[in-house]
Amino acid sequence: MNIGTSGNVVLRKLTKEDISDLAKHANNVKVSINLRDGFPKPYTIENAESFIEMANSQNQTTIFAIEYKGNYVGNISLMMGADVYRKSAEIGYFIGEPFWNKGIATQAVNLITEFGFKELNIVRIQTGIFDYNKSSQRVLEKCGFTKEGIFQKAIYKNGGIYDEIRYAKLKNNLEMHGDIMSN
Repeated sequence: MNIGTSGNVVLRKLTKEDISDLAKHANNVKVSINLRDGFPKPYTIENAESFIEMANSQNQTTIFAIEYKGNYVGNISLMMGADVYRKSAEIGYFIGEPFWNKGIATQAVNLITEFGFKELNIVRIQTGIFDYNKSSQRVLEKCGFTKEGIFQKAIYKNGGIYDEIRYAKLKNNLEMHGDIMSN
């Protein structure tokens, strides 16, 4: 299942064929330093197998492989909000180091953002980026995300305290409903 293509980048369902490449790309400190601590370190074949099984068991698939020129190079996802946040989602992604600085993340973020707005009927996509991850900040800004704020000293990662930069993008042409006071 492909959800979109842009140039040499395809977002598609994860497959068992991705297991070894996922483990190889994810088992890199330069990747994991930019991700939450729930991301396994070291990242093993077993972690990759479990992750792909979980991703493919979703009722509505929101975790995808990023493919570049026919090769698996990373993952991208939308985590749907719940309750009063059910029209929002958090975006997350990583690209394997050999594929950095090729515009892949920018194309992937644009593709999943379009998918989220059109297919998942969400109105807001957001994320928090560690202040030292300048590359991801540039990707989001190129994709039209707005820097909404800085959560000072909100991140504890690898023994250091860092700011979190919050970004969001809103669906265009929103019809705003919900004047609850008139009901």
